Amino acid sequence: MSHQWIIRVLGKEYGPVDFETLQEWKREGRLIPENPARADDDDLWSTAAEIPDLFDQSAVLPAAAQSIDVPRRSLAGILAETFRIYRKSFFSFVCLALLVVFPSACAQLANRWIDTTPTANADLRSLAAGAFAFCMFVLSIVLWPIYIAGIQILSAEALAGERIGFLATLNEAVKFWPRVAAVGLYVFVVYLLLTLFALWIAAMILLGATSPLVIFFALGLLVIQVWMFGRFFVNVLFWQQFAVLENLGVAESLRQSKNLARSGRELPWYRRPFWRGALIASIWMAFVLSITLGPQWSTLWRNFHSQWLIAQQYMSQTHTAQDLQALLEKLSAAEPARGFDASTFVFWILQKLLQPLLGIAFVVLYFESKRDHEPSDG
Repeated sequence: MSHQWIIRVLGKEYGPVDFETLQEWKREGRLIPENPARADDDDLWSTAAEIPDLFDQSAVLPAAAQSIDVPRRSLAGILAETFRIYRKSFFSFVCLALLVVFPSACAQLANRWIDTTPTANADLRSLAAGAFAFCMFVLSIVLWPIYIAGIQILSAEALAGERIGFLATLNEAVKFWPRVAAVGLYVFVVYLLLTLFALWIAAMILLGATSPLVIFFALGLLVIQVWMFGRFFVNVLFWQQFAVLENLGVAESLRQSKNLARSGRELPWYRRPFWRGALIASIWMAFVLSITLGPQWSTLWRNFHSQWLIAQQYMSQTHTAQDLQALLEKLSAAEPARGFDASTFVFWILQKLLQPLLGIAFVVLYFESKRDHEPSDG
């Protein structure tokens, strides 16, 4: 006799339904392995992952992630757990980071070498260096999805108290390359379009600086752009975790990410997933800015001050095409020549080696958020 099944999602029970309906729900992304489930003639709840032949258990990675039971943590607790996981698997995380850091660093060094080569001496070596820099740049992009998937797998295993080696992590991460690349490309393109939209608004304000109507219209568009940017950030907050740890397809990963990020409306604001995600991302951005701009703050301030004085002088004069061309020439002349800065390069490498911390934090937040909204079996 074929079983009928009852599924529980966010405290609501659905069913009983047959196995074909369960397969349809799985394809639509409405049913994931962690959903509580039971047969209609059985009072014992388990999970949908245990329904025979419904999910490919070999594809649900990492296996330890299915049994993770995380305690409830504050934001400080999430950050503390992030550092603990990073320290526990430090070697593997550094090796994952080097997958993208090494080719990117090689590309930067090759470009610096080309920039310092006199134009008159440009020869076959410069062309070869340029080709090498381009190949290294492409390689870093190709390896990026493996790096993202590896962070998810390694973090989940460490959170479950399991140990997995770098090579084993790499072997599993490669399987997710097409999916992570597809979703990552979608996210990048949307962010790029939103950035270009913001630049277009800024150009509109500059070109219509003497028209209050244009400025008002541009500011309205800027408010819309900020709203769109924030909304999209929330919607894709957990796409990496659902694409890798839940083994969901592209559309399902984005849909489930949106649902989880917007859940928790019954919780205090500081415990809601999207607020915690925004705070974690803000902490990371503050750290990146501190190590990127901190060592060069005085130089940047002098350059900004000199260019601001030039721009003020231009604004006090009649605006003509010739004046604008002269302004651009002055700003270009005031900008100092950029050579190779060893300290900036070292701080960039440091930032990249520590970047897995951001991915680990979102994995911990992901399991914490699922724990907050997982229905009780009682």
